[in-house]
Amino acid sequence: MHASIWIIGAVGIFALASGVPAAGQGMMQHIDLASPEMASAEMTRADVEAAIASATSRQPADFTGKKLSGLDLSGLDLSGAILRGARLNKAKLRDAKLDRAILDQAWLVEADLSRASLTHANIFAAQMPRATLDGANLSGARVTADLTGARLVGALLTGANLSADMKNQSMGLMRAVLKSSNLERAVLREADLARVDLEFASLRNADLTNASLRGAALGGAILAGVIVNGADFNGADLASTRLIDPIGFDAAKNFDKARNLDRLLRE
Repeated sequence: MHASIWIIGAVGIFALASGVPAAGQGMMQHIDLASPEMASAEMTRADVEAAIASATSRQPADFTGKKLSGLDLSGLDLSGAILRGARLNKAKLRDAKLDRAILDQAWLVEADLSRASLTHANIFAAQMPRATLDGANLSGARVTADLTGARLVGALLTGANLSADMKNQSMGLMRAVLKSSNLERAVLREADLARVDLEFASLRNADLTNASLRGAALGGAILAGVIVNGADFNGADLASTRLIDPIGFDAAKNFDKARNLDRLLRE
């Protein structure tokens, strides 16, 4: 299913949660990202720090629906924070701790999360195109976000689940969309990438050991120097995929059951 259907569902949820109108059936291109609703902040960094300081294990910091776009929140400890529907477009979260944070339906367009820790975070239907997550740690995270054009160079996604959410088909195919993203040197060991959209993504020197790529869209992707030992390619679409010097190829699973093998580009 096309990624635009995924966007309709995600934006529609956001509109219901925050009151932002979803014009034209909720397509993201009809949302004005330069509008005050999407580009401004209603809190300062000091306000956010105060909310964190007053939080407890029973009542975590709650920023549901808050406008935080453009803020520099680098280095803050937002572990366990609730950021459902929050707007963090172009926010700086470098080196921030977001372990176990809830970022469902959050907006992080062009946000900078370099080296941020998001272990076991829940990132459902979030909008993160062109976000930067270089060196970020998303190990064990549940991610069904739009990460089109995002950077995840050297990111850790060990055991992360980016697969399609088959329980929410009424909203379209909810899955991670990493089209044209940069995943060079990313560690995806034992990650679930079933049905994930990786078209035209760069996976140079990435580690896909024991990852599931069942039904994944890899059309036009670059798999150069990638470790595929134990990776499951059952049903993966390899049309125009560039496979260059893979490591552990003999131990890959179900490669013969991938789709469009006749269109795979071996170098």
